[in-house]
Amino acid sequence: MVASDIQDFAEGRTKVRAYLCYLFSKNIPNKLPSLTQEMIVPRLLKIKADLQNCEGIYLLDYKGVQVSPTFTSQKEEEEDIGKIRADRAYYYRAVREERCTITDPYPSLITQDLTVTASQPIYNEKSELLYVACLDMPLSEVLKIAQLNTSDAFFTRLFKYSYVMFAFALIAVAILLFSHGVKSFFTNEITLSHLVIDDMFKATILLTLSLAIFDLAKTLIEEEIMGRNKEQDISRPHKTMVKFLGSIIIALSIEALMLVFKFAITDPQMLMYAMFIIGGVALLIISLAVYIKFTKAVSEI
Repeated sequence: MVASDIQDFAEGRTKVRAYLCYLFSKNIPNKLPSLTQEMIVPRLLKIKADLQNCEGIYLLDYKGVQVSPTFTSQKEEEEDIGKIRADRAYYYRAVREERCTITDPYPSLITQDLTVTASQPIYNEKSELLYVACLDMPLSEVLKIAQLNTSDAFFTRLFKYSYVMFAFALIAVAILLFSHGVKSFFTNEITLSHLVIDDMFKATILLTLSLAIFDLAKTLIEEEIMGRNKEQDISRPHKTMVKFLGSIIIALSIEALMLVFKFAITDPQMLMYAMFIIGGVALLIISLAVYIKFTKAVSEI
């Protein structure tokens, strides 16, 4: 149950962050002169009132020291004043990114259940950090905010089942290519004493293509069906594209190498066509490098 909740949170994380950050921006003044704790705390309490199931809300100073009580649904935790929160993700991520952020689910010190903290840095008119406002929400309540509507849920299931069919169809194609690749070793009698380069390369191409297609199907199952590594894909290039293009580059390189050997023996004038394939492989490698670079750059924004 917990694993599925975390997966649902990962899928709805953007919606949750947008909603909680909207509450901060709507209620808390920012980049204004003479901002004080007395001005901000009542507005935090208003946010807490709007979120009936809010676990706690509190204010940190620019050093990460808590300067207000922790306002929970039952009472005010005065003993939390003065505690250092500078090592907590909700503080240093908000300071580093200079924007409203939300954390991954973690065990709450108040309820011991999984919770999520949204944090908003507060600056003065000179863009100097003054405070960091923090809001704790139980994971169960966060999932209600992130809950998909009816059409979203329908298309999510539709796409997932479609990926299942495509993935297993690709696995079937990979198995056929693999069986024909292995079969060619016996039909062409590829042995140490009877080694035909052309037959060996054809078998290698079939096996390489089967590996590329199988790897693509495996990635589809892991990412789109089982939901693994979705959070990691936000911060790095899409693994499906990179792995598939990498496999295609390998297959084309083998094909080019085979043609070089073949034309060098039978018809040297045809070597230029092998060079065209090698040029295409080089272009694919450059394109893949550019894709990785710009995808990483966008993910880091």
